Amino acid sequence: MNESLDVRSDAHAPAISTEKRRVLLGTLVGTSIEWYDFFVYASAAALVFGELFFQPLGSQSSTLTQIVSFASIGISFLFRPFGAVVAGHLGDRLGRKKMLVFTLLLMGGSTALIGLLPTYAQIGVWAPILLTLLRILQGISAGGEWGGAALMAVEHAPRNRRGLFGAFPQIGCPIGMFLASMVFTGLTFMMSTEQFMEWGWRIPFLLSAALIFIGYFIRRAIDESPVFQELLERRTQSSAPLGELFRSHSKTLVKCALIFMGNNAAGWLLIAYISSYATKEVGLEKGPVLAATMVAAVAWVGTTLWGGMVADKLGRVRAFQLGYGALILWLVPLFLLIDTGNIWLLALGVLVLTVGLGFSYGPISAMYAEMFPAEVRYSGVSIGYAIGTILGGAFAPTVAQSLLDATGWSPSIGIYVTALCLVSFLTVTLTRETRGTDLAPKNATEKSVDVTV
Repeated sequence: MNESLDVRSDAHAPAISTEKRRVLLGTLVGTSIEWYDFFVYASAAALVFGELFFQPLGSQSSTLTQIVSFASIGISFLFRPFGAVVAGHLGDRLGRKKMLVFTLLLMGGSTALIGLLPTYAQIGVWAPILLTLLRILQGISAGGEWGGAALMAVEHAPRNRRGLFGAFPQIGCPIGMFLASMVFTGLTFMMSTEQFMEWGWRIPFLLSAALIFIGYFIRRAIDESPVFQELLERRTQSSAPLGELFRSHSKTLVKCALIFMGNNAAGWLLIAYISSYATKEVGLEKGPVLAATMVAAVAWVGTTLWGGMVADKLGRVRAFQLGYGALILWLVPLFLLIDTGNIWLLALGVLVLTVGLGFSYGPISAMYAEMFPAEVRYSGVSIGYAIGTILGGAFAPTVAQSLLDATGWSPSIGIYVTALCLVSFLTVTLTRETRGTDLAPKNATEKSVDVTV
């Protein structure tokens, strides 16, 4: 029976092999470290960067300082498509593994250097300039990282477990968030506010240097994706994956971006905005709020794996619909709970939020991989994902703070993100189910199947 149609043939597949376990560990550890680096910056932008690096704005407006600090998060997203283009092009030609190692080292080096930067009080305007340049390097690295990790996991997976395998690099996001929150929470309890602002904030950035060595050696031990190996064996002449991608798959790129947009915006509320809003606007203590986000990160790991398994059982589209449906229903009540000023209701709010986040995040790797042919797959998934981050989360904290300043009503933030989730829900509903698609390279005479209905 044709592999693309037989989604039941692996129902009694043997246990996961040692090599597949190594792949899952490598993609999980690598993405966890990458996202730790990314989220350490987000946490610092919410808590300290406004005062330390954008100091002159504080004399005009504390709100303006926080908006600019959040905007520095979004700047890196603008460069993620560039990282996706470069890593995707090279990954389609040179392999997934090499790009994974390169992006890990680039992210870790950039993060460690941020921990060594002088502040505005020490070197003036050069402080925010250097901070922004290093943030841009983080964005380039993140743009190339995700596609390679997702494809390594999905292309090694048995056909009926692609959703679950693809969820492993996805849980690197909440794990990285948990690690970043844990480090910041520990520091806030271990030292005074003055010590933290003076030098303690640097510790989470410098820790990245040690984590990078761990991730580097684990990723070096992973074998190249079998799909890419087969692609190399079949390739008989030079090709231009990027040109083919934009000529033949531009519509699919747009769909990928819109499908991810809502999840990314909602995720960045949890990652970067809620802790700032709850402490600076509602008046809750920093330590308990960070602890609540840590618990939410653990829950997000579970719901993401659950979402991947549901995608294997019910299909990618249905899992996304369940996730986005939950987000649409919950985003406005979430802010009403936070506004009570009760830390337990805030914790309940973010915990429920992770259900929608997990179901609309877990299936992404598998569905994106199945939407593109092998020849342009790395480029396609990376660029589509990167564009989705710009449309969704890049400036979500900045827009949220601006909405709050303009309306004075926090549910307006929930309405804004709900609108993005609704667009994503409609887009995925209009996308053909991809579960069971053959991932093997196609012959030169075959044309790839578009996923647009």
